[in-house]
Amino acid sequence: MSAPAPQIPALPVTFRPTRTRIVLLTVGAVMFAVITAVALLLEKLSAGERSSFIFTALVFLGVLALLSRPKVVADEQGVTVVNLTRTRQLAWAEILRVNLRPGDPWVFLDLSDGTSLPVLGIQPGIARAHAISDARALRALAESRGTHPDED
Repeated sequence: MSAPAPQIPALPVTFRPTRTRIVLLTVGAVMFAVITAVALLLEKLSAGERSSFIFTALVFLGVLALLSRPKVVADEQGVTVVNLTRTRQLAWAEILRVNLRPGDPWVFLDLSDGTSLPVLGIQPGIARAHAISDARALRALAESRGTHPDED
């Protein structure tokens, strides 16, 4: 019952939840357009009220853009994990294991310092098969490029 050996992608490679990103940015743009149009079409609103409508629309768009930010970039030197507000660069040797267990909202990296790093750039939300494929590809890269704990 073993899965087929994953194809190791050519570097550099970027993993990101493309469908989720499209949905978030589309909804954000539509919300911004609708709220701005409403603000401009309501005649009884003062300039300050219109500004607050447009500012609120910008805040919604900004939050959705922030939620669409996660990605993982793998290159010859290692992996760059871009989550919502933080970016972390890891050497291949720092990554001990790439995990995507059933029910996990995203991939987790087990690191050589004993911690685990969430990787929001690979998440099975909308495109489960794509996320599983990306997780397998990242795992294959980590196993082929990293050092293993029993090697010194």
